[in-house]
Amino acid sequence: MKFHHLLHQRDTLLRQARLANLAFAYQRLADWAARIARARLQGAVTLQLADPSLDRHWPVLLAHDGRQSVLEEHFLDEDVGELADLLSFLHEGDGLTEFTFRLEELAARYLPGLRGELAQAGIAPDQSAPSPEDSAREHG
Repeated sequence: MKFHHLLHQRDTLLRQARLANLAFAYQRLADWAARIARARLQGAVTLQLADPSLDRHWPVLLAHDGRQSVLEEHFLDEDVGELADLLSFLHEGDGLTEFTFRLEELAARYLPGLRGELAQAGIAPDQSAPSPEDSAREHG
């Protein structure tokens, strides 16, 4: 690929990268919602992003109802980090450092907006498609 051709394609590539990230966020949040539903988890939580100035070097998912051990039983630090990355991407530019929501409402809060933005681009999320996590398990 030639340099000038790459520069000419820049806007298209940036749009495709954003759409790919939206599709990834949709699939991973759908996976999160399914996981929450399977475990019958519910209740208000706050996801606090990493903030070294507060001596918090990684994201934390906090239960509001005192059931912190239940959250820790179901979600590893890596899981919480992924959720933090997803919500940070979706709220890019908002300057938010924490997100408060009810676990059982995660899908209703984010998936319709993602589905709408993907639909506007002519992309319909495939409910039957395996998630990237499932594909990695199959090929790993």
